[in-house]
Amino acid sequence: MTTESQSAPLDPEAEEPSFIRRRPVRIIIYIGLGLFVLLMVVSPMIAHLRDPDFQKHIEQHRVMVGMTKDQVLKSWGGPQTINTTFTKDGVRQEEWIFEDWESTAIVRHRYLYFEEGTLIGGWYEGSSERRFPDFPAEKPHPKLQP
Repeated sequence: MTTESQSAPLDPEAEEPSFIRRRPVRIIIYIGLGLFVLLMVVSPMIAHLRDPDFQKHIEQHRVMVGMTKDQVLKSWGGPQTINTTFTKDGVRQEEWIFEDWESTAIVRHRYLYFEEGTLIGGWYEGSSERRFPDFPAEKPHPKLQP
């Protein structure tokens, strides 16, 4: 009895790996994801290095994450409303609401969020028309009467 090792010949019709599983494609994807993460981390740091005390932002009346409450006050002034809460860990969180009146019926809101006195984010509501709620007909609102 002879034992010969028989190697399986390479099958030319063997199934090729899917496009996404090919090594060059995976390398390109990983490099792209790495560059994206690097830019997301580095670009805010570069902006902060160019203007470490946010003076240019304050002069242009802009706010940026990382500003203190005093810097935001210098840039935008005081808000109309401040809502304060505390997390279960005792971290102070504040929501500042700014109102921009375009007319007597249209108001835009800007929201800023602070954590322990540092700006962590915000958003802009856009335009919404302020309307009076539907009051019962038997008790009309005094301002709506002719």
